[in-house]
Amino acid sequence: MLSKLFKNFKKKDFNLEDFYTTDLHSHLIPAIDDGVKSLDESIAIIKNMKDLGYKKIITTPHIMSHRFPNTKDTIYPGFELVKNELSKQNIDIEFEVAAEYYFDEYFIEKIREKDLLTIGDNYVLFELSYTSTPFGLEQVVFELLQNGYKPILAHPERYTYYSNSLEKYHALKDLGLFFQINLNSLHKFYGAKPKLAAEFLVNNSLVDFVGSDIHAMKYFDSLKSFMQGGKLSEVFEKNQIKNSFI
Repeated sequence: MLSKLFKNFKKKDFNLEDFYTTDLHSHLIPAIDDGVKSLDESIAIIKNMKDLGYKKIITTPHIMSHRFPNTKDTIYPGFELVKNELSKQNIDIEFEVAAEYYFDEYFIEKIREKDLLTIGDNYVLFELSYTSTPFGLEQVVFELLQNGYKPILAHPERYTYYSNSLEKYHALKDLGLFFQINLNSLHKFYGAKPKLAAEFLVNNSLVDFVGSDIHAMKYFDSLKSFMQGGKLSEVFEKNQIKNSFI
């Protein structure tokens, strides 16, 4: 496993290209959610990610019925636009698409239809309300598992009802969820409370995936600063991160 591989590396020798070359959470399709606004912005960010060492990006636009009611019909054309421009500019990076689903009354319907946009081996990325404790989460996780999906909870460190009571993360994990933290949370990009929660998850070996959750260039700037600070290796030393297996 990755954690064992670190025994052969000193921290100062760690670099992104050894262990973390696939990003599975970003918003890089122009003008379909709260992510990038233009094709130029998308390409500029992807170029910078490639320069940082990424080899594969799986972008995940929001599917949120009350705010961003995206479907495959709205997602795929924008995805192809970005992919074609990358090819046109000879930017050698794998670019794929899935989605970040919002937990609402429509999500369970989408699960039962078995028509979700997935990551790798049937992983599904979904998020919760930041402020309101979700009702029926256990049922939704059960439905995902029963329908052959592997549920990834996006940025659990950002939900106040969990970050205010850190021990709840263990019970949440026991439902069968994979956890994906935003690396920028460890850089205090979202504030002190998410940083403390992310550190708790890292230190308790509860993290399965890491992500950039990039929406704009300022997110990348923060991510690059975090990478250069040498803290990424600590995440991999304490957790069995699965990004390289998707």
